[in-house]
Amino acid sequence: MSELSEGYNIIGLSQIISKLIGTKSSSVFRQSESSALRKQKYSLDGKDIQIEQYGNMVGRGVIELCDGGPPVRNLISLAGPHAGIAAVPLCGSALVCNLVDFLIELAVYSDYVQEHLAPACYIKIPTDLDDYKKGCRFLPKLNNEIYKNSTYKERFSSLENLVLIKFEKDDILVPKETSWFGYFPDGSWETVLPAQQTTLYTEDWIGLKTLDEAGKVKFVNVSGGHLEISYGDMKEYILPYLVENATTAQPTQTVLPHPWSGHEGKTLKLFAAH
Repeated sequence: MSELSEGYNIIGLSQIISKLIGTKSSSVFRQSESSALRKQKYSLDGKDIQIEQYGNMVGRGVIELCDGGPPVRNLISLAGPHAGIAAVPLCGSALVCNLVDFLIELAVYSDYVQEHLAPACYIKIPTDLDDYKKGCRFLPKLNNEIYKNSTYKERFSSLENLVLIKFEKDDILVPKETSWFGYFPDGSWETVLPAQQTTLYTEDWIGLKTLDEAGKVKFVNVSGGHLEISYGDMKEYILPYLVENATTAQPTQTVLPHPWSGHEGKTLKLFAAH
């Protein structure tokens, strides 16, 4: 494979890079706060950033929140809960899910839940936005919902490519449109707004509208369930941004590296419920 171009590429799931190019991560991001992020090493041999556990959101945190962070050219996001989630993923049976969701709605923004349940940091209850803004520790800051930090917006809108991959049969993220920054309207559960109709987009809180109008946002829809992606889709939508001179992707011209041989037509499951 060609050397990566100057600047870093962030891919929102650590397993994908090892599947693509056979490498292992030398840095693992686990915290959400920028102060913790700054303590971590950023690169693997100066090539890319590999992220484990909630990588989409932490990847954005590296870009937006970290003073002195690495320069990032491309952010490739797979099933990222960018606009938030409205339910706890993988809680078990329907009865357990209903109970957990009820308890979460009562206390999701408490200090204890925010400290001990990682997904709580990006749970956004559309009918409880006051408590969300007061108690949720990560997503309101990341999405510039409160203080409108111009530095966060400037950093995010400096990306050359933002690739947002949504999984058509995703039953883990609620709603699945959050992968494209779509979400429920404020105060309502009745419908899901596309990204372009959300206030985050229309008021350009983080520079998403700026990127989109410049043609730098790729809204990609793949047919699988949560993080079930074919090798063909990875070749078309991911690999072009990891190779040299990938500012403008040329999927059909990408040459598959050795680990891809024999996988055409197959699907890779990057997520296991257990």
